[in-house]
Amino acid sequence: MEKPPTLLGIDAYLLSQIGKAGRNRVADRLAARGLRLWHFAVLAALADFGPHSQRDLSVRLTVDVSDMAKVLDQLTADDRIDRVRDSADRRRMLVSLTDQGRELLEELRRDAAEVDRELLSALTAAERKQLHALLLKVSRT
Repeated sequence: MEKPPTLLGIDAYLLSQIGKAGRNRVADRLAARGLRLWHFAVLAALADFGPHSQRDLSVRLTVDVSDMAKVLDQLTADDRIDRVRDSADRRRMLVSLTDQGRELLEELRRDAAEVDRELLSALTAAERKQLHALLLKVSRT
């Protein structure tokens, strides 16, 4: 069924619809592995920025500390991350990726890239690249 033209004239509406579709597709792929988007986010942050304290990871990803603990518990149980006491401050736990975590992250990246290709299949490769650059630009404002 066709959407009202008034809504289709609002970029924020279009972005929200496309974002919702993309997020749902990624979430479905993650759910098939028993994961959620926060698991992916933690693995990505650790790969991109290196080991973090649990608290700093919560701040970086804007996740409540208690919710972060649950995500880290599952990733630890699955041998995707390690948590060790910080030798400089024994009160802090440092979180880092394991080799299994890196492997999982690569699989998740491939899944996400496939979702991107499916979601943006109406665009040429050049258009997808341009869209990505524009979205990055807007996201930084």
